[in-house]
Amino acid sequence: MLQGIYDFIKGIFEPLGQYLIASNVPVASSFADDIDSLIALIAVLVVFWALLAYAAFFFLIFRFRDTGQRAQYVTGEEKNLKRWITYPHAAIIVCDLVIVFMAIMVWYDVKQRLPEADSTVRIVAQQWAWNFVHPGPDNELDTEDDITTFNELHVEEGRTYHYELISRDVLHDLSVPVFRLKQDAIPGRVMKGWFQPTKAGEYDIQCAEMCGIGHGIMGARIFVETPEEHAAWMSQGNSGKLAAR
Repeated sequence: MLQGIYDFIKGIFEPLGQYLIASNVPVASSFADDIDSLIALIAVLVVFWALLAYAAFFFLIFRFRDTGQRAQYVTGEEKNLKRWITYPHAAIIVCDLVIVFMAIMVWYDVKQRLPEADSTVRIVAQQWAWNFVHPGPDNELDTEDDITTFNELHVEEGRTYHYELISRDVLHDLSVPVFRLKQDAIPGRVMKGWFQPTKAGEYDIQCAEMCGIGHGIMGARIFVETPEEHAAWMSQGNSGKLAAR
């Protein structure tokens, strides 16, 4: 039932999310549309109430502008006056509950639910570079055929990936805009999550947390490849190496 309500509301705002966001930042992951729809929902409700508040503000200014007559004292206890406060408050609370409901559903799907993985990659952040450890042909990490690259992450379109995100030094943040993915890398902890690439191409990876003087140059690239392209890349073996500490 909850999923049905979520899908209904998402269906209303998804086209707007595609128009406002996806037209500028491509959608390349399975949950990007969910996040875009949530942003569109929040934007619509905020703009609606802002315009309504401004309209009421200017209406009252011009309707009750100074005409030289003594103002009437109003206690606010009259029912016909209370409704002008009670009804908008109730409507705002309903809108807030809708936003909270949609946000929880997206948060659970993106951050709490880990679908079964086709592969797992390890992402190592450090000042000021990214190191990526890919599983080799055996599709397991920490084996001899692991492929380690510097500032390049290679994934296959349509596969579900788990990631293990760690930091060697200070707080970093893995940001992949086309995936709508953003996750802190915290020293001493292994942060886990998932993504499923849905559109082949070459995209940006950024550090979205101030991490020192070289923060602005801490970028990398993610290559979303077709199965044939990914197999060809993997056949080249371990051509990369970890960045110096």
